[in-house]
Amino acid sequence: MTVQDSNAVVARRRITILGAGAWGTAVAMALAVRHDVMLWGRNADAMAAMAASGENPYLPGFALPAQLTVSADFDAALQHASGEHALLIAACPVAGLRPLLLQLKHQNIPNLVWLCKGFENGTGLLPHQIFQEILGNAVAGGALSGPSFAQEVARGLPCALTIASHDTELRACVVSALHGGNFRVYGSDDLVGVEVGGAVKNVLAIATGVADGLGLGLNARAALITRGLAEITRLGTALGGRTETFMGLTGMGDLILTCTGDLSRNRRVGLGLAQGKQLATIVAELGHVAEGVPCARAVRELAQRMQVEMPITNAVAGVLFDGDLPQEMVQQLLARDPRDEANRV
Repeated sequence: MTVQDSNAVVARRRITILGAGAWGTAVAMALAVRHDVMLWGRNADAMAAMAASGENPYLPGFALPAQLTVSADFDAALQHASGEHALLIAACPVAGLRPLLLQLKHQNIPNLVWLCKGFENGTGLLPHQIFQEILGNAVAGGALSGPSFAQEVARGLPCALTIASHDTELRACVVSALHGGNFRVYGSDDLVGVEVGGAVKNVLAIATGVADGLGLGLNARAALITRGLAEITRLGTALGGRTETFMGLTGMGDLILTCTGDLSRNRRVGLGLAQGKQLATIVAELGHVAEGVPCARAVRELAQRMQVEMPITNAVAGVLFDGDLPQEMVQQLLARDPRDEANRV
């Protein structure tokens, strides 16, 4: 991993962020202080209201920087990110990545960095695999991931992220552009490891939310997080990721944050399940996407195909999709013979 000197002078860049949800807006707010940033959203009325009010309803109480441009004009957004050293960032959920990439397929774009975390429902593909399938090698691509809550980034609090890409120049470009102020940005070439960590931690946060909601205590929480990290590592290395990646920001770091932070949507899903709420009710109350829900199904199917042991993930999927009760999930995990995993990570 490498990181640029935080005291280095960074030239202003033209950056477009495609997707005006909470996370995309928070990143746009953080970068607009140092760069020429345009935030694009597909809903013209919503973007006009955002420009008029100076606030995104997904991030209530946070004023948009005066320097930030918001727009629903897709062509203008792409034009803004054209030219040397420009940067294009996709801030959609995993479910929206394929449609967005199809929109970009015949456009002349310099690069693409995506912020989404998860496996595509139905195909089980990671974001970089979807990107490769649609755009191939014609465009440099990479994943920006790490322990990060949108509300804290919008407040200007410190945050450390990793840009993962096989393209050396893109990694250098992203580190140069984003590192500085309260942002620390590291580079990695382990795209698989970074994306697996960012995806599976959401499933494990649901499990931790269930345990906390049932009042099982801090010991149980620590055990779930630790054994959850083992599950991430097992699946990630089976897919070609490196073990050390899962000990870093996009593995252990993101897992700890999502499992313990009260701002975690996926943790709140688990808390709601422990209270006996229906999944549809919980998701409606969130008002945001909780990526751990569709990811649980995709990861369970992938792990079964690859014959990777993931008991916590399987238990979460059972509660979400098979009608299992949260208490049954706990009993199922406690009843496992630890010798079954004695020779595994």
